[in-house]
Amino acid sequence: MRTESRAGIAPRALPLFGHTLPMLYDPLVFLTSLPAHGDLVRIRIGPFEATVVCTPELVRQVLLNDRVFDKAGPFFDCAREAFGDGLATCPHDLHRRQRRLVQPAFHPARFSGYAQVMTKHIAEVTESWQHDQVLDIFSEMMTLTVRIAVEIMFSDTLPSAVLQAVFNDFNTILADIYIRTIVPPTLDKFLIVGNRRFNRARNRLRKITRRVITDHRTDGADRDDLLSTLLTVRDPTENQGLSDTEIVDQVITFFVAGFESTATVLAWAVYLLACHPEVEQRLHAEVDAVLGGRAACFDDLPKLQLTGRVITETLRMYPPVWSLARTTTTDTHLGGHPIPAGTILICSPYLLHHLPDVYPDHDRFDPDRWIDGHPAQPPREAFIPFAAGARKCIGDTFAVVEATLAVATLAARWRLRLLPSRHVRPSRSVVLYPRGLRMCATPRGEPRNRGLTGPAPTGMTQT
Repeated sequence: MRTESRAGIAPRALPLFGHTLPMLYDPLVFLTSLPAHGDLVRIRIGPFEATVVCTPELVRQVLLNDRVFDKAGPFFDCAREAFGDGLATCPHDLHRRQRRLVQPAFHPARFSGYAQVMTKHIAEVTESWQHDQVLDIFSEMMTLTVRIAVEIMFSDTLPSAVLQAVFNDFNTILADIYIRTIVPPTLDKFLIVGNRRFNRARNRLRKITRRVITDHRTDGADRDDLLSTLLTVRDPTENQGLSDTEIVDQVITFFVAGFESTATVLAWAVYLLACHPEVEQRLHAEVDAVLGGRAACFDDLPKLQLTGRVITETLRMYPPVWSLARTTTTDTHLGGHPIPAGTILICSPYLLHHLPDVYPDHDRFDPDRWIDGHPAQPPREAFIPFAAGARKCIGDTFAVVEATLAVATLAARWRLRLLPSRHVRPSRSVVLYPRGLRMCATPRGEPRNRGLTGPAPTGMTQT
């Protein structure tokens, strides 16, 4: 009779710290090294233990069974402190009702209207740039996606000081969540400054959000924006809507997904195109033929085939949310190993998207791998930038539409070049944004400045 055994533990665990140090300083390199040690590999983060799921098939089992593999554990405890129980963080028993209530805001019929807002702001931001201006690309993409998110959410603009406060608070929270999750509780006393900063940011963010919601309720008008939908929607089985606290949680959740993640995709796409001039040249040919120098709109999307593949390949190489955590609610099995109730599982989109046996030349930026019928086209379960199953991101189409329109418009009007000796590195945060990405903008039609080149990312990954 075969005796079942637990998954093996990753090598080089340190006393007390376990694998905390590589998860803090080189998490992408560390995670992508784990498949060599098995389909399931246990890691220790201080006194906590987690099991990393290393194959597409097993990850799919986890993500599709959200009752057994629920959103719980240290990461979600920290996330709920900041964001509450929105769609991205709530447990299984709250999710189905919330999804039903929120779904109308993301009905396909609304995307044409959303795209009009996107096109307007994309045109305004890209028209504001100057010849030979040096741009902090992530900051510019954040400016763009924040403006879009605010208008679609509130059909209005927020004062610049409020927008800056929201921007700063989100960055603080996202950076601190990851650190608070990784650092062992015994060392929590050393995070006293960070904890205070986290609490201030969380409280201020929720206060601002509540004030905006109160103003909308007082106004009483249906502005045909996302917040109006949340305020008026009713569950037909209960004839009840979302509470004020639930609306605050959803608004904050949509902000995270609506600007931070999309800005990350845009920044990486711009970077990858600059590093691969042959792809950039083909993209320019496509947008010149489709757009003729104008801003991209919703009706252009079917014609922007290469642009769409550039976004897909960017999502593969640098998925904004690079690690998904789940906790088992009951004793179960996975990959032939027993998984006790309470086990923390880590499913990493970044890990799956860089498996050499699934993605040939996985470190190469190759949008053509997504052409229908391509011999190396990966299986569906191996591509999970927005997760999968019932907990798949509700805004996945929104994000892809926005990113496609933005990259097409930018490519039609500008050529962006990396500054010499710039070292671009993925962040160590919940969202995998590029650090140090500064580029020089030259209008299309101007001669190339061939002196403006830069290296591939160093440290955690290479392209």
